[in-house]
Amino acid sequence: MPPRAKKTESSAPAKAAATTKASTKSAATKAAKVTKKTTTEIPSRSRKAAPAKKVEEEETKDDAAEVPEVNGDAKEEVEETEETEEEVAKPAQKKTAASSKAATATASKASVKAKTTKRKDRDDEDQKPAKKSRKAVLPGPGNPINKLPEVILDIFVFGEGTSGELGLGNQKHENKKPVDVKRPRLNHNLDALKVGVVAISCGGMHVVALTHDNKILTWGVNDDRALGRDTTWDGGVRDADDSDSDDDDEGFKEMNPNEATPGRVNFDDVVAAGTRFVQVVATDSASFVLTEDGRVFGWGTFRGSDGIIGFTNTVRVQQFPVQVEGLKNITRLAAGANHVLALDSDGKVFTWGSGGQFQLGRKAITRGNKNTGLNPEPCGRFTRKHHAVAISAGSYHSFYIDNDGEVHAWGLNNYSQTGHNDDAGRDDAMVLNPKIVKSLRGKKIVSIEGGMHHSVAATAEGELLTWGRVDGHQVGHHASVYNEDNTVYDEHEKPRILIEPTVAGRDFKTTFVAAGTDNNFAITDKGTVYSWGFSANYQTGQGTTQDIEEPTLIDNTAIRDRNIVWAGAGGQYSIVAASHPTQPPGVVVNGHIAQNGVNGH
Repeated sequence: MPPRAKKTESSAPAKAAATTKASTKSAATKAAKVTKKTTTEIPSRSRKAAPAKKVEEEETKDDAAEVPEVNGDAKEEVEETEETEEEVAKPAQKKTAASSKAATATASKASVKAKTTKRKDRDDEDQKPAKKSRKAVLPGPGNPINKLPEVILDIFVFGEGTSGELGLGNQKHENKKPVDVKRPRLNHNLDALKVGVVAISCGGMHVVALTHDNKILTWGVNDDRALGRDTTWDGGVRDADDSDSDDDDEGFKEMNPNEATPGRVNFDDVVAAGTRFVQVVATDSASFVLTEDGRVFGWGTFRGSDGIIGFTNTVRVQQFPVQVEGLKNITRLAAGANHVLALDSDGKVFTWGSGGQFQLGRKAITRGNKNTGLNPEPCGRFTRKHHAVAISAGSYHSFYIDNDGEVHAWGLNNYSQTGHNDDAGRDDAMVLNPKIVKSLRGKKIVSIEGGMHHSVAATAEGELLTWGRVDGHQVGHHASVYNEDNTVYDEHEKPRILIEPTVAGRDFKTTFVAAGTDNNFAITDKGTVYSWGFSANYQTGQGTTQDIEEPTLIDNTAIRDRNIVWAGAGGQYSIVAASHPTQPPGVVVNGHIAQNGVNGH
């Protein structure tokens, strides 16, 4: 799950160096000037509450045409006369040398034929109707393989929210500020009866949601086009009364309302009528949706330690939704900070995105401007006898559960977050390929997820297991739990890493778990929710207490006596969802089943 602000990490993935966007030169038929943009990339959203900003310097240069920084699927044709290795995005239709030769050959043949045949009357030529351009025919939906989510949800948000990720807009509502929400608050912009959210996912600093009438909504930071829609805002005009306000903390009014308020992503030119969405997932800077027939669509970009990697090998930043090529019959998606997993109907696991910490479970090779990590490919050999049945991810590590119930994990392992205790404590420790987590054998894991440096799971018997980094209370244990057999200590003899999955929260039965960067949630068989971990930005929903040492019930008037069925966390914010009172039990919520108050897989 995505990085969080307010704490300094030594690990490489938590840092991102500033990079400079390289522009490519392309000449349009009658272009005379070009504006070359040099953009300084702000480091990846690593534990930073404020939204990333871009500083742009404009330079003009003759004899070249401007190359867009993002791919908006524009329908204009642009002739390219020069290419560079650092191509940002290709136009929708690019004229090639081959097509030019073909056109020349055709014209030559036509000229010869005109000399040997009788020319048609000019009046007849003028009377011919102009040819109508054909609109691209979108492929219709295929056979449904995924179940539609049906439970309408009440969405409760909490956390800092200064980047609009709470979706409360940039104005007060019922005299409450849309930022610094210390305990769960019902999002009035996502009214269950008017909007009807049925699936939702938290990215680093943005959110994606699916409604009952098949709309995709997004809100939060749009710096890397993670929202998939235009959020341009002129800054607005501040009321004169605001300058006289007694409230000295109304900076939220400077938030872009088009980002801070849920808005619809347009799919009209992307999918045919009748296409239904079933799941949404979000990384730090990208979003993806899954359809009923197993196709995947996405937008945004992937980042690495040196800045933007790209959305594909030909598109640096994808502004609007496009289909992800190479995937079909997908039944489930999972997302880390900058990588994605997809499970298909045959039990194969595909991965793509950033692979710098081997979170893809395969070697990602970069040659020139080609990065094989950006192409979805299987992360192992899967057969009928051995295949995956579930997938999940942490910020920089990944999981799948096979048909025998074994948990496989790989990726960054500097805090033993994969469950493998080899080289625990080494900053460069990584698990290169999917490998069975022996310490979870026989546990019958039904829910599992990772944070940045820790992981959490629930068993079929309702046990809550945690392991990984200790110093921010990520694993939710009292100090008495740690000993030399299960813990790595730092140079000051303080517990640093819990290397063995260990039971936490013994007073309740857990059916579903969720992890933020350094905080967690456990939903119980009673429909209640517990949280713990780092909470300097109120992301545990426990008020102003900065660190919640052990799993603690979230109990405020907003969610008391509600049936909580889902939880998720981003960088400095979190969301819990309750089934709307009008909903019956036993239906799907974003891939999980709500039955008699129990939310599991």
